[in-house]
Amino acid sequence: VAFSPVGPSALTASSDRAAKVWSTQSFECLCTMLGHRDPVRTAMFSPDGARVLTVSGQRSAKLWSADSGECVHTFMGHEGLVFSAAFSPDGAQVATASEDLTAILWSTESGERLQVLAGHCGWVRSVAFSPDGARLVTTSHDESAKVWSTSGGECLCTLE
Repeated sequence: VAFSPVGPSALTASSDRAAKVWSTQSFECLCTMLGHRDPVRTAMFSPDGARVLTVSGQRSAKLWSADSGECVHTFMGHEGLVFSAAFSPDGAQVATASEDLTAILWSTESGERLQVLAGHCGWVRSVAFSPDGARLVTTSHDESAKVWSTSGGECLCTLE
């Protein structure tokens, strides 16, 4: 769940395979995002509140218009389930974490895959961008974390 960074609304993810934007004033549903085949595990607003990122029990994540509920991009390219995702601070990129031992950086503008970050020996469980967006940290089932450059995709260090 998340509050919008720009307006009086909240976002929910549900086992009914939907994400919904709700008014926190009228408590009415403003928008429903349908398109996942499995329950939506995670949903978050972009930093500007204009888009929504969702993750379900599939090999993809989806980017939606927060106003219309239209699917803008489906980020497909992992060979395993996607566990989590995050927006970069400027909203220009999305990172996804997967059981295929990788994280992938995606363009929110084009939907294209920018970098595949490989190097973990276990499932990549979570991802987070640094405040300036220059680095990404990943955590893994292999009991390590890695810090990556978002511009070049190289691993800067492993934290064990």
